[in-house]
Amino acid sequence: MKKILIVDDEINIGLLLSKFLTRNSYIVETTTSGSAALDILSKQAFDLVLCDYRLEDTDGKEMLIKIKENYPRTGVIIITGYSDIKLAVELIKLGAYDYITKPLYPDEILNTINKAIEMQIVLNETESEPVVSGKKDKTTRPVQAETGEFVVGQSAASRDLMKQIMLVAPTSYSVILTGESGTGKESVAQTIHLNSPRKDKPFVAMDCGSLTKELAGSEFFGHEKGSFTGALYTKIGHFEMANGGTLFLDEVGNLSYEIQAALLRTVQERKIKRIGSTKEIDLDVRIIVATNENLGDSIQKGRFREDLYHRFNEFSIHLPPVHQRGRDIMVFANTFLAVANEELNRNVVGFSPEVEECFLTYNWPGNVRELKNVVRRATLLTETDEIQLKALPLEISTYAKATAIENAVENTIVRSATANKPRDLKNAALEAEYEAILNVLREVNFNKTKAAKILNIDRKTLYNKMKAIDLDS
Repeated sequence: MKKILIVDDEINIGLLLSKFLTRNSYIVETTTSGSAALDILSKQAFDLVLCDYRLEDTDGKEMLIKIKENYPRTGVIIITGYSDIKLAVELIKLGAYDYITKPLYPDEILNTINKAIEMQIVLNETESEPVVSGKKDKTTRPVQAETGEFVVGQSAASRDLMKQIMLVAPTSYSVILTGESGTGKESVAQTIHLNSPRKDKPFVAMDCGSLTKELAGSEFFGHEKGSFTGALYTKIGHFEMANGGTLFLDEVGNLSYEIQAALLRTVQERKIKRIGSTKEIDLDVRIIVATNENLGDSIQKGRFREDLYHRFNEFSIHLPPVHQRGRDIMVFANTFLAVANEELNRNVVGFSPEVEECFLTYNWPGNVRELKNVVRRATLLTETDEIQLKALPLEISTYAKATAIENAVENTIVRSATANKPRDLKNAALEAEYEAILNVLREVNFNKTKAAKILNIDRKTLYNKMKAIDLDS
């Protein structure tokens, strides 16, 4: 049975909550002060703390910080007698599962408590999952959301991402997902949907980047047969297809201003009409949008409607790029390896230390999508039980060496600049030349033939100049 600690200086509320939760199969303890609550937490573990914001000896914010610092495996819900959106957002960012206002309604608070404990279980399982690295436990699969394909990493960034997903999933909030291309925004959208009350309803994904102005209206709202030239049949639009479920709009920043205006009306009124029809269709659709652009900049430049942005931005989640996820890269790689083994009927058990080093060094401009494709390709090419360096694309296998060379060049330039040499035009020209060579080599991933062509010199001259700055390896 799950254990809950109630902290509220109103004794009657604590007693009522205790009796109600005990009847619903929870073990409950109550106290009226923050100091007493911390003393109880130091002696026994609880799954969840329900804490009133205003206490005689402290407040809910301080309690939340102390609980999260000392008992990170315990969830926290803050209760208050008044509603303050700014405070609610701050508390959630600090780690609270939710911020609920009095009066408390039994069904609502029970549902919130159940969801909070479910989310804490997911987070605790993620934290306790063993690290997958090198040749240790190569067949271990990382934790996944129970009903989705989203891979949960082990870094602080991944845990925070999962926490936000599980926080917003049970609500009806519209969500904006931001991040570089290939970071897995559609997978996150699916995970939100599959952990929501709408999970048994449709999830419809729509790529706004491929829509022309002429087709967008028909794709969004549908059309009736004969409503325009070429309308040979009645078409159901994406909004109608997603009715009752979730509509995911990818690259929403690419929509034309006119379509944005039509979208705003739909989001506000929750009704649509097919093109050529006078009948209104009621909508109950959750909208999740994704973009790799800065919509704030697009608003300033007049490319995106500010009112539509605020309609979408009830909650936002930023997906960090892969190169900021640390050892999560190997968690993802092992997951993709297991999938590729099943797909290709192979039994590749892991990656060589050299491959792992490359994976952790490479900057992954294509993010999760690029990593998945690289692992699938390498699994196909590998005939042994371990993926070797030769199975990787050239730009990845040479990246570590190129980075080392780049660092060596920069060190050489720094030493040259700080040496006791006269600051004459000759030395200044040499340093500028070295900088130009280095910049071109970076651009072409240290391909000497391409670099010589861009610099308009022959390969021998380039080799000589590279040798002069210890770059001839």
